[in-house]
Amino acid sequence: MQIPNGKYIYFSSDNHLGAPTAEESLPREKKFVAWLDSIKHDAAAIFLLGDLFDFWFEYKTVVPKGFVRTLGKLAELRDAGIPIYFFVGNHDLWMDDYFETELNIPVYHKPKEFTFNNKTFLIGHGDGLGPGDKGYKRMKKVFTNPFSKWLFRWLHPDLGVRLAQYMSVKNKLISGDEDAKFLGEDNEWLVQYCKRKLESKHYDFFVFGHRHLPMEVQLNDTSKYFNLGDWINYYTYGKFDGEKFELKELDPKS
Repeated sequence: MQIPNGKYIYFSSDNHLGAPTAEESLPREKKFVAWLDSIKHDAAAIFLLGDLFDFWFEYKTVVPKGFVRTLGKLAELRDAGIPIYFFVGNHDLWMDDYFETELNIPVYHKPKEFTFNNKTFLIGHGDGLGPGDKGYKRMKKVFTNPFSKWLFRWLHPDLGVRLAQYMSVKNKLISGDEDAKFLGEDNEWLVQYCKRKLESKHYDFFVFGHRHLPMEVQLNDTSKYFNLGDWINYYTYGKFDGEKFELKELDPKS
């Protein structure tokens, strides 16, 4: 993609809509929808890098209740011709084809390469990448197993969604102390993942979410890693103008 003059590519991650309750989540959702509305005039594309919802599961004919403001705004932007790309996170990993069929938004379950104005990107949510965290990686294999999804689908939505929402809110990724500070390049596993990828191929930018902490790390002379932060504590997002990638913070008055 070549970005037209005066246009930008925007990146957002980790909204966790619905957490810890629908009522407490609503002000954050309204801020997110207002932000989407504010960028529609100059957005060449929008990337949503996972955990948009604190829990999401698609039954064959049912999706979780709520989030109509967000879904309606995404539909409006897509209908206006703005490309939107969605990467599932660890909280909405049970997303199937609802976004694709209802909103015409492609859904990705793994990191994907993109090129904008001859700048190469590797983009994804970030969970389960890099060394360590073997417990989570084993758990993710169980949760994404088709048999596990089949078993869960047999629960009535009122029971299944309520149980999953309870477990999701308890997840340490929402408020864990380990997400409150930069751990150093040697201990940031996404930094290590990016450095390993650079051993076999050049990327100008790595952009991920999941970590809940805004970060900009210079990997070498020509490559940078960015983590987008979240819409719980930081209200940060990414903006690319064709040459430069920046982390931006939502105006607190918004």
